[in-house]
Amino acid sequence: MTTNLPTDDATLEQRVRQRLDHLTKPVGSLGRLETLALQIALIQRCERPQLIEPQMLVFAGDHGLAARGVSAYPSDVTWQMVENFLAGGAAVSVLARQHGIALTVVDAGVRHPFAPRPGLLDRKIAMGTADASLGPAMSAEQCRRAIDAGQAVLRERPGNVVLLGEMGIGNTSAASLLMARLMNADIGLCVGRGTGLDDAGLAHKLGVLSAVLQHHAAAQEALQVLAAFGGFEIAMLVGALLQAAHERRVIVVDGFIVGAAVLVAARLAPEVLACCVFAHRSGEAGHALLLGHLGALPLLDLGLRLGEGSGAALAWPLLTSAVMLMNEMASFESAGVSTRDA
Repeated sequence: MTTNLPTDDATLEQRVRQRLDHLTKPVGSLGRLETLALQIALIQRCERPQLIEPQMLVFAGDHGLAARGVSAYPSDVTWQMVENFLAGGAAVSVLARQHGIALTVVDAGVRHPFAPRPGLLDRKIAMGTADASLGPAMSAEQCRRAIDAGQAVLRERPGNVVLLGEMGIGNTSAASLLMARLMNADIGLCVGRGTGLDDAGLAHKLGVLSAVLQHHAAAQEALQVLAAFGGFEIAMLVGALLQAAHERRVIVVDGFIVGAAVLVAARLAPEVLACCVFAHRSGEAGHALLLGHLGALPLLDLGLRLGEGSGAALAWPLLTSAVMLMNEMASFESAGVSTRDA
């Protein structure tokens, strides 16, 4: 995680490791929490990091490809779930409330008009992306606008931590396509059941996505691939990731869809990865392969495949524990506790 650091960061890493090693515990006995504390310290470039005003951003958008039957649910579920988020009834709403995390839903391109209200940002690019089986899901101009909007949303949020989630019927298809092209991976290894397709539905989804991948064979560069396969919410996630890394915020990455956005963002700015804490490994078929490609070791493995940012919210207490332990545990010297025998 910390190879080839600039000299200042390498010096900081040495100091943080020394602090962790001198807390009242056997060296390394807090395991992944120590690694996590070190990562947060390096992101914030300080020995005593703080997690301030965490922001949960859920980007929502519809996908024209959903008309090809690649999801077990109709596209209307996207806007209905946005209403559920705002009403406080979704899983991520409950978890954000439990942990005191500010939740903002961003309409990146939902095929539905929403009445203005607190907690909702209207950044709609269009009423859903185009059908990627017929042409690009987004124009190059729409793709750039969506990325710019994601950056702006992030700049407008307070705090130094962002937890990223999404909502969009059909977006596991978009994520699978992004992964297959950018990783040069077999599409069959990238496609999963999404919202719960049966075997016949999964076979149909694989057939559709294989054809879409071939249809856009000319799209190879990251932004071309993103525009070809969509969606608006993924492009806004890319923008949010780029801006958060630029500001050196801690980024808590949810599951498969946000992971695909990380894949795109890291092609544009490799430093994004150093700021990412990967919350969990989901039950979606391609997620483990994606995490392996990114060199990511997720904190949790609970078989989740809900999205929304729910996995990021569940992982949040581990970040707070890691920081508090490093900042508040006594050292052997300050506590008057004997160190191990030489």
